[in-house]
Amino acid sequence: MTRALFGLVVASLVVVSCSLPLRSRQTKKPTLVPAARFALLQRAQVWSPTTVGMMDLRTGPTDSGFGPDVTLACDFIDKKFGGHTPKFGCVLNPGDVLKVRYGRDNGEVYAGVAATRLLWVLGFGADPMFPVRIECRHCPEKLQGEGIRTRDETRFDIAAVERKFPGTEIEASGIGPGWSWQELDRVDPQLGGATLAQRDALKLLAVVLQHSDNKADQQRIVCRDGKHSDRNLASCDDPFLLIHDVGQTFGRANLFNRSSVGSVNFELWSHTSVWKDSVRCVGNLAPAQTSSLSDPTISEEGRKFLADLLMQLTDRQLVDLFSVARFDSKPHGGAPVEAWVTAFKAKRLEITSRRCS
Repeated sequence: MTRALFGLVVASLVVVSCSLPLRSRQTKKPTLVPAARFALLQRAQVWSPTTVGMMDLRTGPTDSGFGPDVTLACDFIDKKFGGHTPKFGCVLNPGDVLKVRYGRDNGEVYAGVAATRLLWVLGFGADPMFPVRIECRHCPEKLQGEGIRTRDETRFDIAAVERKFPGTEIEASGIGPGWSWQELDRVDPQLGGATLAQRDALKLLAVVLQHSDNKADQQRIVCRDGKHSDRNLASCDDPFLLIHDVGQTFGRANLFNRSSVGSVNFELWSHTSVWKDSVRCVGNLAPAQTSSLSDPTISEEGRKFLADLLMQLTDRQLVDLFSVARFDSKPHGGAPVEAWVTAFKAKRLEITSRRCS
């Protein structure tokens, strides 16, 4: 097929609604037909090189977020968000609405920060979360139980806010956003997609995290190159698969995604082995009702790829990881930072000491 003909075929796969008013066209997410989405999925990446041992896990990704322990003053907005954990909308600046997760015993406030930073430092994609204090102006009374009321402000000392991973989000008509973990097997290195080692390393990292709620909605497909408009997104040069929500982590994966079990529970996380079958290298990730990944079999290439990355993490970085996420402050399921670091290093040893046939 000639390059010109290929361009015509790709362009024909994009669904564009030209009958919508201008404002709707500007705000509507790009939507592809399933065949175009599949073509991007085959060429998608899941990992980018990083200088692991030199990165600052306390500060995090500075290009899109906030420094640790920053206090943000914002105005409450009545905006609905998905999920079941406590959260509210707060306007930081015109056009900048924060999704604020709050609650001293809300595991996602802690887990989301640590899990997204671990993915970030190792080179995998995630929508990063940042630990903050929130001064919410005009917050309703129903939210004040978790905050401290002063005049017309309610202060939340334990909160976290999310920023989007850079790129244009891709959806497909009839499928919607996201990708399931089974679809990683459709990525084709011969077409420029991620290697088996990178994909299996990501699966194994999900096991380490005990990423329980891993349905397709919790992942996103984005175009990273920034050169393609909504009309020609099907020809994106750099499609990338990332994880959107990792709030149900650092506990133990469970059937009903119970937060008390799956989100920052030291006893359960520290006593859950990485391997369900260490001889055949089957990861230990119990299925949930919403699962698209459970008990994955990991190749030697994937095990070694992740092992090499994990060995670059320093003790100082691990202390920063769990301290900036305030894992020692959670009333139920928390533990001293040193205990979390010891448990993490034990899991790392499970991976580095194993060889997969």
